[in-house]
Amino acid sequence: MSCNINMDYNKYTPIESHQWFSNNTIEFVVNNLDTISKKNVFINIRNNKNYEFSSLFLITKIEFPNGFQVVDTLEYEMTDSEGNWLGTGFTELKENKLFYKENVVFSEKGDYKFNIQHATRSIHDIEGKNPLTGITDVGLSIEKVK
Repeated sequence: MSCNINMDYNKYTPIESHQWFSNNTIEFVVNNLDTISKKNVFINIRNNKNYEFSSLFLITKIEFPNGFQVVDTLEYEMTDSEGNWLGTGFTELKENKLFYKENVVFSEKGDYKFNIQHATRSIHDIEGKNPLTGITDVGLSIEKVK
């Protein structure tokens, strides 16, 4: 296993039974000690063949140590135009490293809370009652910009 010296943070949360309910918010708490370096933040998604959509909608929130919050609604493509899975992996499990924030400086020392919640719905599931199947893990990674 190789070591990535640019990696500041890398953690995954498994999704129980590969069924991600819309009210199941995934939280990562990152303690920042480096207030100078630029960072890239990635959302990492692992999915299997049971994922039924070509894209993924996420609602994300960053809470800064001072309490300030930034909320984003994001859309990521999970397949190409012919329905082939994007991401890496030779088995039925694919890993997608999705850009979330580029060239950011976390200028405050302390805990940053990252929350990730899915907002993907089928046409008949307006309220998000049905779980999103096929997502096996949700991760967050932060890397120093080279």
